Amino acid sequence: MTVLGTRALNRATLARQLLLHPADMPAPSAVAHLCGMQAQEPQEPFTGLWSRLRAFDPAQLSSLLNGRRLVRMHLMRRTIHLLTAADALAWRSRHDPMLRQRVLAVFRRELQGVDLDELASAVQAATADGRPRTTAELARELARHRPEPGSQALGEIATALVPMVQAPPRGLWRTEAGVRLVALSSWLGTEPDPPCPESGDPAGQALVRRYLAAFGPAASADLRAWCGLSGLPEALSAMREELVVFRDERGRRLLDLPDAPRPDPDTPAPVRFLPAFDNAVLGYRDRTRIIDEAHRGLPVTGARFVLLDGRAGATWGLAEGAVVVTPLRRLAGAERTAVAEQGEKLARFLSEGRSRRVRIADPGR
Repeated sequence: MTVLGTRALNRATLARQLLLHPADMPAPSAVAHLCGMQAQEPQEPFTGLWSRLRAFDPAQLSSLLNGRRLVRMHLMRRTIHLLTAADALAWRSRHDPMLRQRVLAVFRRELQGVDLDELASAVQAATADGRPRTTAELARELARHRPEPGSQALGEIATALVPMVQAPPRGLWRTEAGVRLVALSSWLGTEPDPPCPESGDPAGQALVRRYLAAFGPAASADLRAWCGLSGLPEALSAMREELVVFRDERGRRLLDLPDAPRPDPDTPAPVRFLPAFDNAVLGYRDRTRIIDEAHRGLPVTGARFVLLDGRAGATWGLAEGAVVVTPLRRLAGAERTAVAEQGEKLARFLSEGRSRRVRIADPGR
């Protein structure tokens, strides 16, 4: 069985994640290819697409949200993702049990004895008018007839029982706005696809194909870490003849699509600035293909990474209009130059041309 080294996996990830070469595709096609983009920090997807697309206009992304071609909602791992409307409708039912389970794990005591089917009907009735509501407003409407559980538990379980989107202006370019919820069916004018009772889990198979196209080669544990589902064993079993199998250097079994790109490990990788919680890093249980073990805890803290030769070599942030880069190791002269050049472009993008300032700090500072 072919063994893929860390560098080979890195280049495959960069190619699948549109980070090896700028992609000539519109924003909705990129969001679809990437299986959605993690978006609990509303402005981060703009940087993610800017880093991946040859010509990205942030106003287009805002227009797509306002036009309801893209939506923001809880899905993979019960985190907020930016998704195409088509994927939101196709995938939401497949994630229903996981979404409920994750809320119940946090609010089990508060929700003990609550009839969730009855509560789901109440949520549907409360949101049938299509009016955006804050989570607190929705919880207060439900609490008129249900004094228990508390408002936070009601608000959280409501978004798991009934598919909800976060309505604009939240998520629009350079806009700050709170969360206002609308039922997905009201927002898009159609119901999510129902669960499929067929054997072989065809919905799960479709999810596996999409994941591998954007993240492969990957282990089933990586798939679980990305979607939050229980590994999709029935789907993977049904796909045995369809997938190719590799091993990594530690002997893990990796799955992939036969014709998916797996570039030469020596393919040059340009400097790339990633947003917080980018799935190029978070989309795996084993993240060593893109980040050193010493820094494995940084992704979940919201660190934004700079990829150097395809790996997380620095973090970055904003301070007084400047892009501030903090290396995770000592940079060679050519690396500093490349980081400064790309950082200037990012500063101009984020400030809409008002700043091009970049500051590179000393490693570890």
